Amino acid sequence: MGEVKIEKAGNAQVLKEVKTSKLARMATLIRKDWQLYSLLILPMIYLVIFKYGPMIGNVIAFRRFVPGGNIYGEAWVGFHYFKMFINDPTFWKVFTNTLVIGGLTLLLCFPMPIIFALLLNEVKSKKFKKFVQTASYLPHFLSIVIVAGMILQLTAINGSINAIVEFFTGEKINFIQQAEWFRTIYISSEIWQGMGWGAILYLAALTTIDESLYEAAKMDGANRWKQTLHITIPGILPTIVTLLILNIGSFMAVGFEKILLLYNPLTYETSDVISTYLYRVGLESSNFSYATAIGLFESIIGLILVLTANGISRKLTERSLW
Repeated sequence: MGEVKIEKAGNAQVLKEVKTSKLARMATLIRKDWQLYSLLILPMIYLVIFKYGPMIGNVIAFRRFVPGGNIYGEAWVGFHYFKMFINDPTFWKVFTNTLVIGGLTLLLCFPMPIIFALLLNEVKSKKFKKFVQTASYLPHFLSIVIVAGMILQLTAINGSINAIVEFFTGEKINFIQQAEWFRTIYISSEIWQGMGWGAILYLAALTTIDESLYEAAKMDGANRWKQTLHITIPGILPTIVTLLILNIGSFMAVGFEKILLLYNPLTYETSDVISTYLYRVGLESSNFSYATAIGLFESIIGLILVLTANGISRKLTERSLW
């Protein structure tokens, strides 16, 4: 028994010395490059104030909040508000809409920048390539309000799209007032607005691929398609995996601003998502505790999706965020 205690004490001492040496090395690095580390101060303050600080407010999901009263709620109600939205048929309708729109966004919008980057990589004319890149980046810098206004004008009953539809069919379609058209309009605008900007990371990743691999493939008789399939795509796979995991993590966070500006009561059936439902319930109806419970539920699902996607990626591709 005495020998076991001595051995444990020795192990504890070794661990303590290792930790001390790590802290000493860290302190040395900070002293050596303190100018660089000082640049982290403002981002850290921002994260603490605007990201981690507000998380304390999640406590009102378990407490009854009364406007004008205690900011952390008046009385403990446990899972009362969670039971409310679980039994609320409206919540499950907006939850389904969120899954459908989020799934379509991931399925259709995520691959487009990859395809676009691969196509641009094949363009030989530098001037034309720069022009296409610049033109494709511009929509990303437009305000959501401007984009929504453009969409409303284009899809209006007397808009440009209806002019084309009327020319071929003789009839007009009131796109923005029909629920079945909302998802098509939203996904199309997301592709148009984000495709060029999303391709930047993939174009940067393409520049890191060794050109000698393409030369060796040409000598082996590989055409452009085979070179893309066996060299280009594997070369940018780490970037694809990283961005895919991040996109899956934001799967439930469907674009609130654009949907809020585009939808209306006639399209709630297919356009109302969790974020817009929270806006109406929380801010317009002042039911903050109920809205917080739904928001916390959404965040937990997002966390589970990130952890699951990261674990699956680690097993299948041996690449992950951590």
